[in-house]
Amino acid sequence: MAAGTTLQKAIDIVTKATEEDRNKNYEEALRLYEHGVEYFLHAIKYEAQGDKAKESIRTKCIQYLDRAEKLKTYLKKGKKRPVKDGESSKGKDKDKKSDSESDGEDPEKKKLQGKLEGAIVVEKPHVKWSDVAGLELAKEALKEAVILPIKFPHLFTGKRAPWKGILLFGPPGTGKSYLAKAVATEANNSTFFSVSSSDLVSKWLGESEKLVRNLFELAREHKPSIIFIDEVDSLCGSRSENESESARRIKTEFLVQMQGVGHDTDGILVLGATNIPWVLDSAIRRRFQKRIYIPLPEEHARLVMFKIHLGNTAHVLTEENLKQLAKQSDKYSGADISIVVQDALMQPIRKVQAATHFKRIRGPSPLDKTQIVDDLLTPCSPGEPGAIEMTFMDVDGDKLFEPPVTMGDMLNSLARTKPSVNDEDMKKLQKFTDDFGQEG
Repeated sequence: MAAGTTLQKAIDIVTKATEEDRNKNYEEALRLYEHGVEYFLHAIKYEAQGDKAKESIRTKCIQYLDRAEKLKTYLKKGKKRPVKDGESSKGKDKDKKSDSESDGEDPEKKKLQGKLEGAIVVEKPHVKWSDVAGLELAKEALKEAVILPIKFPHLFTGKRAPWKGILLFGPPGTGKSYLAKAVATEANNSTFFSVSSSDLVSKWLGESEKLVRNLFELAREHKPSIIFIDEVDSLCGSRSENESESARRIKTEFLVQMQGVGHDTDGILVLGATNIPWVLDSAIRRRFQKRIYIPLPEEHARLVMFKIHLGNTAHVLTEENLKQLAKQSDKYSGADISIVVQDALMQPIRKVQAATHFKRIRGPSPLDKTQIVDDLLTPCSPGEPGAIEMTFMDVDGDKLFEPPVTMGDMLNSLARTKPSVNDEDMKKLQKFTDDFGQEG
C-alpha cells in the first residue's frame, strides 16, 4: 500500500464499524473495530508525523479498543439488551459486576498490548523466496518451521514438532532481515511481529519485562505467529555482575517466555537476527534450537545479485562481464554489491553533468520507447564528428539519450567501494559457527 494511505484506510474501516454498531450488527462491528485499530497502529509506526498526530491517533485507538472490548463481552455473554457506548463498568445488576471485572481486569495490560500491536506487520513486504539469492539451507529451515506446519499440520503430530527458535547470524548485509521479510510474505496465515529493542525497552521500572510478556501473550492469541527480533544481541547479551537490574529482568523474562513454562508455545516461532552472536547469553543461545550461519554470498549468488540490482536499467554488460564482476567481488556482502551497482548506475548521470559537448543520435524516444527518433542528444568528446558545444542545461528534457552503464563504470565503482566486513569479524563468526552453529 502506498505511503500515506494506511491512515485513510483505517479511518474508512472504523467509519464502517460505527455504522454497523449503530445498526446493532455487533459481530461485524467488533471485527471492523479490531481491524481498523491494526491499521491505525501501523500508521503510527510508519506514517504519522509529529508527536501530536501520533498522540491523537493513540487516543482514538484506545476509544475504539474500549468499545470493541464492550462488544466482545456482550457477544460472549449473549445478553438480550444492547450495550450502550457510554455504559459504566460499575453496573446496577449482577451481570454488570462481572463486566466490571472483565473490563477492569487489567487496563495496564490492554495499554501495553496496544503499544505492541504496532509491531504487527499489516502489509506484506512482497519479498518471495526466489528474491533471496543463495542461502538454500536457511530457506529450507524456515520453510520447515513456518510454511510446512501451517500447510500440513497432520505431519507435525506426536514427537515431530516444528522449530520454535531460529537464530540467523552472520556478517552485516548478508540478507538476514531480507529473509525475515520473505518469511512475512510467504507465511500467509501467520501473524508476523517485527520488534526491536525500542519496542520493548521502557524507562519505567518493571514495564520492559511486562512488554516482553505481553508480546508473547499477543503472539499466543494470534497464533500461528512469528516473532522477529532484529539485532537480538541488544536485548539478550551475556549476563554479568555489572549490568543494570532492568537489563537482567528483560533477559530473565525472555528466557521464561521462550521456554514456555506454564504456557502453550505451539504455533509460535521466535526468529532472531544478529551480527555478533558471540555476545548472546548462553541460556538465550540454547533457546534458539537452530543457529544458522548466513555467510557472505558465493560467486554464483553474487552474479544473481548484480543482475537483480541492475534490473532493467540501460546497460551494455554481457554475461561474461557479469561473471567477471562476480569473481572480482569476493568478500563483498549483498549490501556491498548493492552499493557498487548503485554507484555505477550514477556514472552515466555524472557523464551528462560533466559533458561540454553533445552529439545527435538516433534512438528510442524517452517519452515513448516504441518510437524511434533522430534528434536525441548524448554526451561526447569535443573532437568527435558532429559534436555541439553545450551543457546539459541546454538539452531539452525529452531529447536526452540515456547513456548506458558500461563495464568500465562497474569496475570503477568496484575499485572505489571496499567490503564492509573485515577478516577479524569473519574469524569470530567462523569460530561461533564451528562451536554452536550450522552453515546456511
